[in-house]
Order: sequence, then C-alpha cells, then structure tokens
Amino acid sequence: MSVPSVLIHRDADLLAKAVAARLITGLVDAQAAKGSAHLVLTGGGMGISTLAEVAATHARDAVEWPRLDIWWGDERFLPTGDPERNETGARSALLDHVDVDPARVHPMKGPDSGLDAEESAALYAEELRKASRPEDHGPVPSFDILMLGLGPDGHVASLFPGMPALYDERPVVAVHGAPKPPPTRISMTLPTLRAAREVWVIAAGEEKAGAVRLALQESGPMQVPAAGARGRSRTLFLLDRAAASKLPPGLGRPASP
Repeated sequence: MSVPSVLIHRDADLLAKAVAARLITGLVDAQAAKGSAHLVLTGGGMGISTLAEVAATHARDAVEWPRLDIWWGDERFLPTGDPERNETGARSALLDHVDVDPARVHPMKGPDSGLDAEESAALYAEELRKASRPEDHGPVPSFDILMLGLGPDGHVASLFPGMPALYDERPVVAVHGAPKPPPTRISMTLPTLRAAREVWVIAAGEEKAGAVRLALQESGPMQVPAAGARGRSRTLFLLDRAAASKLPPGLGRPASP
C-alpha cells in the first residue's frame, strides 16, 4: 500500500473545486492510457460538492463519459430515488448532466428491488467480479480513482470503528446497526478499497480534524477505518485547513489554489 500524501486547501469551497479539477485530469489521463476508466464515488457533503463542481466547469467535456464505469463505495439501504441515497445525490449533482452510459453506471440495489441487504451486497460483488479483468489480479476492478469521505469517528464508506464489516474479506457486505442513520447499509470492504490504484480521502471541517490526525498517525484500521484506506499506487488526503488543524507541523503541505 502507498504512503499517504496530504494536500491542504484554504477552505471547503476551494477544496471542492480543486478535487474536481484533479478528478477531471485523473480520468482523462486514465482514459488516454487504457481507453476507459473506473471511478468509485462517495456521498456526503464534500463528495457531492465535488461532483457539482465537475458539472459546473467546461473542462468536464475533456472526460469521455460514455467510457467511464461508475461505482459507489457504499450506499444507504433505501429505495431508489430516496434523497438520502448517495446515488441520488450523485445523479443530481453530475450524472444527470453528462453523457454517461447507463449500462456503465453501477448503483447498489435498495429494498425496492426485492432484495434484502445481504442479497444486494452479493449482487454488487458479482457485478464487480464480472467487470474485473485478468490483469486486475482479484475479484474487483483496479479502480483508477476511489473517492472516500471521512466521518468524525474515522469511518470511511460504511465501515465504522469496531464493526464486523472491518474484518470481512468479501468484496461487498451488508452493514447492520450502523451508528449513523440509516442503520442498514451496503459497503465495499477494506480489501476492495485497497484494490484501487488511487484512493482519495476528502475531508473538510474542524469536526474531522481528530479523525484525520488518527488516520495518518499509525492508528489501526479496526479503531480508525480511514487508517486502512490506502491505494496501491497513491493515497491522497485532500483537506481544508480546518480538517488539517490537528496535524503535527510538517505533515501535509499547502496546495496551489
């Protein structure tokens, strides 16, 4: 796993703009190298703000959207179209405004599909397996960019401290009894997150500062799940100044506007 790099932006608005620009560049580079790309989205305020910034810039047209596979790191187990679903936010912020191929957009199924949470997780794992190639050397694609939000408790995706999902080796699991509502969710597991070439942990706000510090200072992933979120080639912690406020001096560098 890669050693994290930390980039610090002035505030949350600038962070969203900077991550959006970085995302467009990363997708364009991946498509130029391979012809297509795999992107894993996150929800939360910063995740959706970043997608809205992508939609707002003309540079988005540099991405060949029909040649992009779009996945989610986790999802609230709620019906399709529910405003609390990560998918709903992503569609409203970006996906409804670009020329994605519907067959390459891969949402996690909700209860309206007739599946329970375990069945939904197993179906998503099978979808990932079908999209993987021999060169991926595993049951999931080697995602080009995997984006994660960060909770004040250090959770990423729907992997919460001390919960059984952190120990699970399956690619995707159902999560029950999550401490943050709704209690039932679907989540990629740590082995799946670590299959990504690049993992980006995006955090803004002083309430995230303690979790950022712990995630970057040798905490165990069972206590601080973000400490286990690492990309194979690159791991970035993309922060605003407030989220970086508890880091020791010298850990992280200011990013260019």
